[in-house]
Amino acid sequence: MDPLPNPAPLASKLRNTLVRYHSIGDGEWRVAKKTKDAIVWRKPSEEFSGYLYKAEGVVEDVTNRIVDHIRPGPYRLDWDSLMTSMDIMETFEENCCVMRYITAGQLWNIIAPREFVDFSYTTSYEDGLLTCGISLDYGEVRPNFVRGFNHPCGWFCVPLKDSPGHSLLTGYIQTELRGLLPQSAVDTAMSSTLASFYSDLKKALKT
Repeated sequence: MDPLPNPAPLASKLRNTLVRYHSIGDGEWRVAKKTKDAIVWRKPSEEFSGYLYKAEGVVEDVTNRIVDHIRPGPYRLDWDSLMTSMDIMETFEENCCVMRYITAGQLWNIIAPREFVDFSYTTSYEDGLLTCGISLDYGEVRPNFVRGFNHPCGWFCVPLKDSPGHSLLTGYIQTELRGLLPQSAVDTAMSSTLASFYSDLKKALKT
């Protein structure tokens, strides 16, 4: 188990990585899934042998409220069907923490529940916010879970210029689920999970 990293340089590096992902040209992405709520693209990850996914959709609400539902905190467990438990292990500042969470089984439990320990950081970006994270090798691995690993991930949320009550939400996700899994099952699950994330979030914001 590694010691906790110094949060300031890790947060800065994480933000810079996400901003770089956000500037990748359209031609490098391939559409993986389209729904009425979101479009999901993917490209080979630079971090591991899987894919970096990009998801984008317009959400009807203000930026701060949307990000409060996504970042670690009381809202996330209420609406995100993929997350079954979440504990804040360490808090560095109001916008920076380490959390441990469990994800539900997927694809008729071909993909069993996973445990993650993530460093999470929320900061301003243009007129909106960026909430981002990366997994850490921290805390004991509980014996009944496979420990997954999130390479740099994040959500950009910015108000639409011509419709300030709506926000453009763009996510970048690259999750290494680990364990013995067929890659095709992982790819199917990732695309579907990201599309469902938008529809579930929209329902939660309306309640």
